[in-house]
Amino acid sequence: MSNWEHLRNFVVLAAAVVALLFVPPIFSIYIRSFFMFMMLYVVLALSWNIISGYTGYVSFGHVVFYGIGSYATGILMVKAGWHWIPTLFAGAAVSGVFAAFLGYAVLRLKGPYFAIAMLGAAEGVRVIATVWESLTGGGDGIGFPNVENSWETYHAMLILTIITIIVAYWVGHSRFGIRLNAIREDEIAAQSLGVNTTFYKISALVLSAIFPAVGGGIQSYKVLYIEPDSEFFILVTIYMKLFAMFGGKGTVIGPILGAVILYSVQEITWIKFPTAHLIAFGLFIIFVARFMPRGLMGFAVDRGWARKGMVH
Repeated sequence: MSNWEHLRNFVVLAAAVVALLFVPPIFSIYIRSFFMFMMLYVVLALSWNIISGYTGYVSFGHVVFYGIGSYATGILMVKAGWHWIPTLFAGAAVSGVFAAFLGYAVLRLKGPYFAIAMLGAAEGVRVIATVWESLTGGGDGIGFPNVENSWETYHAMLILTIITIIVAYWVGHSRFGIRLNAIREDEIAAQSLGVNTTFYKISALVLSAIFPAVGGGIQSYKVLYIEPDSEFFILVTIYMKLFAMFGGKGTVIGPILGAVILYSVQEITWIKFPTAHLIAFGLFIIFVARFMPRGLMGFAVDRGWARKGMVH
């Protein structure tokens, strides 16, 4: 990619940051929350894409990292008296260490076996959070002190989104990302060329685990309540996967577009069709999967609407 294209991408990102930073004060609390949760799903989609889009190891249990971050914030704030910002770093650290150990075990599996193993890991941690009542509050969850935090959490999510986009951009334009792509295309061939595939796969999983943990911590402080079923809800992983695939997995811009468009569509259909919005959302996904299997970015490239540099 040329220097001009790098500059163009930087200008676009800077413009979006300025808009998200200065425009929301004129909107209602609902609109600000809408933008905040949209940014959260951008973070989640980009994070899922780091391991699943670039290496081809499709995770069905990525919500486990989101839940770990949520519970790290809840436990450390309520039970240990921490300020909420340090708990985000603690949640990221715990999630990263957990991802390293988990990756060493499950990244030996391939295809649906890896996906099922990740799903089992998420369910296992959810069960632990449910039965360990002395630490997690069990099924009753943990309630936070009632405070006004809408601006704090909004700006924290904006910063997290910027950092996630920068890291995703680096992955997509670095030797690290090239090696991940080599693993996706032919892992045996990558090994024969000297790529330490175990190291790179585990590194990708750890990197993809940190940002959902921080996002989960911010979200938990935003809503001031956590409980196992919502923090380890499998639908969160499904959204990560769908948003990334809709935009175009294995790219940088694809998951961002997917999260922005599909989250907006979901909210609009929920407002217009409160009892049938999931059906409408599902039909929309089926349509996209049928006619745009490589996502928006793949469709754009096939039609000659975007150059390769814009996709990556």
